[in-house]
Amino acid sequence: MLRFNSRRKKAGFTLIELLVVIAIIGVLASVVLASLNSARRKSRDARRVADIKQLQLALELYFDSNSSYPAATFATLGAALAPTYIPAVPNDPLSASTYRYCQLSATSYHLGADLEESTNPALGSDRDLATASCSGGDTIDGADADGCADATGRYCYDVTP
Repeated sequence: MLRFNSRRKKAGFTLIELLVVIAIIGVLASVVLASLNSARRKSRDARRVADIKQLQLALELYFDSNSSYPAATFATLGAALAPTYIPAVPNDPLSASTYRYCQLSATSYHLGADLEESTNPALGSDRDLATASCSGGDTIDGADADGCADATGRYCYDVTP
């Protein structure tokens, strides 16, 4: 008569196998999150460039009606343009702060936004105008490497008419 071993081999994963799988999942998650952060920065930059183009259009509509650009500061540009020329003046998608605006003369202005990516193609076609000061003591530095307000890690996208 044959005897069967009453012990059965337990089926399942060992602790080491589980730890290896968890480590692999952690590495993959960090790679995905790093890629998403880059995509988010690029998306916010695309939004900023589109916002500046929208503001340019509103400023041109204002100019057509008033024969001059608004003598406003960063903070008061919304009151000059909205709701007649633009439904609402857009703000930066990350910080919710206003974009940089400076009236240079009755027929000229300087408008800027701080981008997060230095490789954005829009930086190759912007104005790069250095403005000393604007009304209200505001300043815009159009050099790409500094950010419009000399912010480190930001890159100024600026336009003029």
